[in-house]
Amino acid sequence: MSNASFNATAPSSDSIAEPEACAEQTRRTLLLGALATSACLGCSAPARAGEDPPGSDERPQKGDRLVFSEGDQEGKLITSADVPRGGPPVHAWPQDPTTSVVRSASRLNEILIIQLDPAELDEQTRARAVDGIIAYSAICSHAGCPVTAWVKSDVGDKEVFKCMCHNSEYDPRAGAQVVFGPAPRRLAALPLMLDDGSLSVAGNFVGKVGGAQPG
Repeated sequence: MSNASFNATAPSSDSIAEPEACAEQTRRTLLLGALATSACLGCSAPARAGEDPPGSDERPQKGDRLVFSEGDQEGKLITSADVPRGGPPVHAWPQDPTTSVVRSASRLNEILIIQLDPAELDEQTRARAVDGIIAYSAICSHAGCPVTAWVKSDVGDKEVFKCMCHNSEYDPRAGAQVVFGPAPRRLAALPLMLDDGSLSVAGNFVGKVGGAQPG
């Protein structure tokens, strides 16, 4: 009976090994957790790197340079010689001259640049131009579509900016006022200046940028 009692209470070799197995399993779990954490941290850096840089969604500011927003010269500085007289317009983004950040994170920052005969411009438009080169928002004031066309007006014999979504037309010679279509207001204008031969922003947008708000 005493032997039976002793055998029932004495720890077996299996029960002695069990704490060691648990400890080893714990060490493995901690090691795997640390490796997983390191892997996650390594993956997070590229994600942050892919985010838009600071300032890329800010509106054009005085001193910003203008760069091509499309085509073979995308990202290159725009000079007065790059803007053909009489159109078509050049599409551009503003670029911070200090950080070189292109403000392309907001579509509301895209700009139309066109060169016209200064004699054709009204007084206010001429004051914002440089050598007949003027700039406007490329976003229609009706529904916020991009203004993409440079065509003969439906109501006159001059070429105008046209939004192909709902056929709104704007005359850049007169501050991009609406000459046809449902747009409720003119395109916002952007004053220009020359900086070492390149086109730059001389001031903030004049007028509201973007489409009419519902309601």
